[in-house]
Amino acid sequence: MEIKQQLRLSQQLVMTPQLQQAIKLLQMSRMELSELVQEELLENPVLEDTLEGRDNREVTAGEVAAEATTIEKQVASDDRAATDDPNKDKKEDIDWERYLENHALQAPMPGGIRRGGDDELPGVDQTLTRAEDLTEHLLFQLRMGDFVDDEQRFGALVVGNLEGSGMLRVDGVAPEDVVPRLAEEAGLHPEDAEEVLAMMQRFDPVGCCARSLEECLLVQVAHFGLDELTRKVVAGHLTNLERRNYNAIARDLGGEVEEIYDVAQVIAELEPRPGRNYVSEEPRYITPDVYVHRVGEEYFVVANDDGMPRLKISGFYRAAMADNPKAKEYIQGKLRSAQWLIRSIDQRRKTIVKVTECIVEKQRDFFDKGIEYLKPMILRDVAESVGMHESTISRVTSNKYVHTPRGLFELKFFFNSAIKRANAADIASESVKQAIKKIVAGEDPKAPFSDQKIVQILRESDIKIARRTVAKYREMLGILSSAKRKQYF
Repeated sequence: MEIKQQLRLSQQLVMTPQLQQAIKLLQMSRMELSELVQEELLENPVLEDTLEGRDNREVTAGEVAAEATTIEKQVASDDRAATDDPNKDKKEDIDWERYLENHALQAPMPGGIRRGGDDELPGVDQTLTRAEDLTEHLLFQLRMGDFVDDEQRFGALVVGNLEGSGMLRVDGVAPEDVVPRLAEEAGLHPEDAEEVLAMMQRFDPVGCCARSLEECLLVQVAHFGLDELTRKVVAGHLTNLERRNYNAIARDLGGEVEEIYDVAQVIAELEPRPGRNYVSEEPRYITPDVYVHRVGEEYFVVANDDGMPRLKISGFYRAAMADNPKAKEYIQGKLRSAQWLIRSIDQRRKTIVKVTECIVEKQRDFFDKGIEYLKPMILRDVAESVGMHESTISRVTSNKYVHTPRGLFELKFFFNSAIKRANAADIASESVKQAIKKIVAGEDPKAPFSDQKIVQILRESDIKIARRTVAKYREMLGILSSAKRKQYF
């Protein structure tokens, strides 16, 4: 055992801070990048947004580097004298006494002239910042009801355990044990709890607080005064009703198939999820990262720079670096950080445009003729064409959108697996989905095509896929099975 010193040369990949920042920016969406830039503008005084000033022309990374080099040379020389007058920008102090005196001497407004009377103000319902949700709506009705304290506590527990659909669910508790569990927690007798729950199920919207779909529909049947046949169908034949097996329901209840079909139409008008009208999703607005414009027979890819801050190096802090060593060190650090950010954003922009141009070139038939001509394409195809790694292409296409003459698409949309064809070129899986959608749209509603029949129709177009693949694509498109699509009358 002995200690030795050895010299060894080796190569290894080092993730520098600049490289880490470039990778981070590359996979960001447009909104995330905008938020990051705004944070940097607040934290880094050297950065400046040209949209806020008079210079609105685009600032390139080369100009940024030239500006930064000028500032660095100026710091290195350190021989510039401060020529600005320190009292030049001094503003005159405000004479508050004169201001208050003039304000007090102003004549009051005439009594007949009122700015914005009460009648002109909008109502409270027009100034709400958000809509009333299901919980607030039910708790208001609970407070307005004739309930004692124990019943109020039980009702609050019921409302607190409602799903977005309005159904009463407690994790890990069977539906029949939910009421006893909540009643025990509220200190209420289980029989009284059942009565309170029955009253709450008739709150608006009717059917909320039900423990099952059957109970929810039965509450609505009783509330709307529907006939006994409808109640029997709901109580015992929801499974056959879902499968549209009207013959089995007619045999069991001793009625005609036409009559059962009419009952099914009435039940279809009931609300299986009473609370969904109070669940509102925020609209999702998409701003494309790039545009594809068609001019004549050619397509041009243009980056979307609207609304994005155009960063440049501010020259305001040059004077601050002249005499103060601490300020000089601080601003030099911020200067390097600003350079890295601007160069990374510029590189991100060029990479997205370059990848989109490659996609447009490879999917030219799609842009010319439509989605039926979408070609199968994988990340490796684009990576080899643009000379980048597949992981880089994956980051570029994640959460990025392109506006084309065919519509707005995510860049990931153009990457599809290939479906083999014997006598023709491979077809993209997305094109097969659209073919299935078109076949279902053209079928007879009273005799819908089964998955096996769709396989045979696709085979006539030289598209050979398995029945389970058709079922998978059909579910992805939100298309029901043939048994549930069938219309009997």
